[in-house]
Amino acid sequence: MSVKELQEVGMSRMSGSEIDEFLSSREVGVLSLPAEGAHHAVPLSFTYDGESAVYFTYLLGADSRKEELTERAELACFLVYSVDTAFQWESVQVSGPIETVPREEWEQLEFENPWRPDLFEQADLSRGVRVYRLTIDERSGIKHTGLPPGFRP
Repeated sequence: MSVKELQEVGMSRMSGSEIDEFLSSREVGVLSLPAEGAHHAVPLSFTYDGESAVYFTYLLGADSRKEELTERAELACFLVYSVDTAFQWESVQVSGPIETVPREEWEQLEFENPWRPDLFEQADLSRGVRVYRLTIDERSGIKHTGLPPGFRP
């Protein structure tokens, strides 16, 4: 179905402020990186700067396909979504160039430590961490906040 067809049955596009609020209130999404064949999708914690970029902290081990593909990518796409019920959901997609943030800029970034699974705290980080910035060139958001069929308030 097209977005237009879905709008006819209750889905709506999110405004810029709704997209900002949604991204600011979430901690995890799916980063899609170009790869040979199909794109490589990776669930990641993130931080939104409230304006124009999302940031990712990579915990680096010995070999990292995610790191390799990120370094080669000119553009990336990031999807954040929330599903409460079949009738209550939201999703935001952003895309743009992705780049390494130099270590000397890390102190200027004002965000809390990102959420991450506990097992990462115990992992061997033989190569440390790296921070990446996806600068948002395009963004869109859709949501459905309808009632179940036959439900009457």
